[in-house]
Amino acid sequence: MNGRYVAFEGIEGAGKSTIARCIVSALQEADYPVVFVREPGGTSTGERIREILLDGDAFVTPWAEVLLFAAARAQLVREEVRPALEAGSWVVSDRSVYSSLAYQGIGRELGIDLVRRINDVAIGGLWPHEVVLLRVDVDVGLQRQRVADRIGAEGIEFQQRVSRAFDTLAVSEPARFIVTDAASPVDALIEEIWEQLHRPARPLRM
Repeated sequence: MNGRYVAFEGIEGAGKSTIARCIVSALQEADYPVVFVREPGGTSTGERIREILLDGDAFVTPWAEVLLFAAARAQLVREEVRPALEAGSWVVSDRSVYSSLAYQGIGRELGIDLVRRINDVAIGGLWPHEVVLLRVDVDVGLQRQRVADRIGAEGIEFQQRVSRAFDTLAVSEPARFIVTDAASPVDALIEEIWEQLHRPARPLRM
């Protein structure tokens, strides 16, 4: 594959969607071929699964949540991500498999290793090349939320576990993670991420 797969991650209210779209615009202006996707969703099947997962009135057990996310992700990789990378495009994703590791593996306390194995099968081993982690205090992130979905409405203790999980993942995979301060001015944040993405690739390990 000749393309680049970049995921934007972080807790609720970190600004993932906004910053990811800004990077997409910057790539387009620089004449890079780029595809923007979001998780869960990004395909007709994935969007229907998204409705179930984020519906505040829906009852979804933790393991059903894991499997629904994995199903939506499998569809997205098959329909969008892999074809784009094989065509030489960048893929910029608003969330990725790392959200499941943080939210379900640690947040739901289901075990990060098992959640990783389930998702590795779902995505056929196609993990993001880079993960941009937008770090922000949990209190600030929750205040930034416009409308809380089913998962975003979980209590502060859950959100704190997720925040710590992302930090742990970043430490365990330093070659893959680009850690940024989401409280920085947007222009400075975009410039920092752009520079990091255009540095020579670092060796990855699973």
